[in-house]
Amino acid sequence: MTIETASNSAKTEVQTDGSPSRSNLREYGLVLALILIMLFFQVATNGTLFRPVNLTNLILQNSYIIIMALGMLLVIVAGHIDLSVGSVSGFIGGLAAIMMVRWQIHFIPATIACLAMGGLIGAAQGYWVAYHKIPSFIVTLAGMLVFRGLALWLLGGQSVGPFPPQFQLLSSGFIPDVFAGTGFNITSMLIGVVLVGLMIYFSVRGRAKREKHGYKGEPFILFLGKNLIIGGIILYLVFLLSTYRGLPNVLVVMSLLIALFVFVTKRMTIGRRIYAMGGNEKAAKLSGIKTERLTFFTFVNMGVLAALAGLIFAARLNTATPKAGLGFELDVIAAVFIGGASALGGVGQVMGAVIGAFIMGVMNNGMSILGVNIDWQQVIKGLVLLAAVVFDVYNKNKT
Repeated sequence: MTIETASNSAKTEVQTDGSPSRSNLREYGLVLALILIMLFFQVATNGTLFRPVNLTNLILQNSYIIIMALGMLLVIVAGHIDLSVGSVSGFIGGLAAIMMVRWQIHFIPATIACLAMGGLIGAAQGYWVAYHKIPSFIVTLAGMLVFRGLALWLLGGQSVGPFPPQFQLLSSGFIPDVFAGTGFNITSMLIGVVLVGLMIYFSVRGRAKREKHGYKGEPFILFLGKNLIIGGIILYLVFLLSTYRGLPNVLVVMSLLIALFVFVTKRMTIGRRIYAMGGNEKAAKLSGIKTERLTFFTFVNMGVLAALAGLIFAARLNTATPKAGLGFELDVIAAVFIGGASALGGVGQVMGAVIGAFIMGVMNNGMSILGVNIDWQQVIKGLVLLAAVVFDVYNKNKT
């Protein structure tokens, strides 16, 4: 087996996930499920869900979950798990507060230092998993306890804030409108139109390239309908946001990260090799892929994204609290599995993880508006996660 063979097998895994029909079923099912859930809560809440201010809150409330889900996707595709992301994000938020509030360090070097610390934390955990073969469950469970304790120690059990106004813009800021005074954020709307146009362009170009190389894709009618529906939904949501304050800064950050990870997983060799490693680590290693280094990289990447999520969460609250990040790891892991990732590794899509995170977010938001008790919210989310995994296992057993 050669490196090229392993890369090609990984590419097939990413693009077809076994067969075009199964890949399409999972993708269309996720999109349809998200649409139906949103319509249900829109009706049940008497139109509250789609109000511009609530949509803005929905994005702000779930941005850090989506950002961590991107890193968690690579970790799970590689065949591992990271239980420490919530504690790491809380610890980094506390570190940022100490640096910016107590030590009066400028927010830019403090932010860079916090992201670097997140990378070091990921490297420390990835080292034991990759090079000493200690199960990631054990390593990151220890990390979850360690960094939860360090966050409590760092903050002294107290909340620290407020943050500098410039740092708060990371989560609470909006794209300014160059056509100010119209009451409608034209700049945000134009950005939305351009992004949808680019999305459709690259989707069509990608389909043409796959057909040129002999890949069998979905029927053109389904392909066209999917892109028009998704593009229409995005434009409608951007329009609603533009009637309020426009696109939040954190949405721009999140969108850039999503585009980056789609490119890495679908176009770059390192992405294909991660899928190959998760599908069959021994075969990938025999083909010449340095699996230890790839595993190490996925945990470093996860640490940086957990740090970024911690900064965004702290900026949104305008304070760092000892309990920040509590339970985040459960929502992140649930989003990835609901998005179609396999617990056995080798299977998963970036957009699937994003849609899974939005499904969890819409459910949380909708149930809160309806006044559903937090205990029943946990029960319902647990059942949804179980149903998603059962559906995935059922599909695999049929083939």
